[in-house]
Amino acid sequence: MNMTKASASRLPPALPYATQVAFFSRLRESNPHPVTELHYSNAFTLLVAVALSAQATDVGVNKATKALFEQVTAPQQMLDLGLEGLTEHIKTIGLFRQKAKNVMALSKILVEEYGGEVPTSRAALMLLPGVGRKTANVVLNSLFHIPAQAVDTHIFRLGNRTQIAPGRDVDQVERAIEDNVPAEFQQDAHHWLILHGRYICQAKRPRCAVCIVADLCPYEEKTI
Repeated sequence: MNMTKASASRLPPALPYATQVAFFSRLRESNPHPVTELHYSNAFTLLVAVALSAQATDVGVNKATKALFEQVTAPQQMLDLGLEGLTEHIKTIGLFRQKAKNVMALSKILVEEYGGEVPTSRAALMLLPGVGRKTANVVLNSLFHIPAQAVDTHIFRLGNRTQIAPGRDVDQVERAIEDNVPAEFQQDAHHWLILHGRYICQAKRPRCAVCIVADLCPYEEKTI
């Protein structure tokens, strides 16, 4: 292999431990108790909301589920509502027809195999229709307080841009967070990173001038 190409493809190292501590300490100070911006009332409604949020905004999902979750908070209630009823509620969300089918199918499985309860293992969650690793990790973290890292486009970008958790794909970034972020920040790390990526470290024009960790970030194309 050409050594120049090999060097170019090599990932940069993650930020040193002391820098990671400083980075997340500032995020924690600015937002001590970060939570998902999706609206939910229990494990089932969170599972549904996260499943619906794929390729959709949290704001859009919250608008679509407001009336739905006033009527439906359990798998059997979703089955009673029926596919057409669910579709009518979520028709403003992208890919709503397939998502509606998935929600109905996972509701049926929860009723028949789990007594209407949401399972607490990643493997069991990922067997549900429309539930991938990211969705499972959000549920595990937000509901069951397991320090699972749900890597979306914001965290993937931020992990590489700041070198908090470099990786060529979402799985590598997830492992890099687990390997490099100090244990005291693991529970809330993905919430802080999602919010920071959504509102500050944005894709096209990061807001470096108001970023509280800008001096710790090695990103060369700062917009100050």
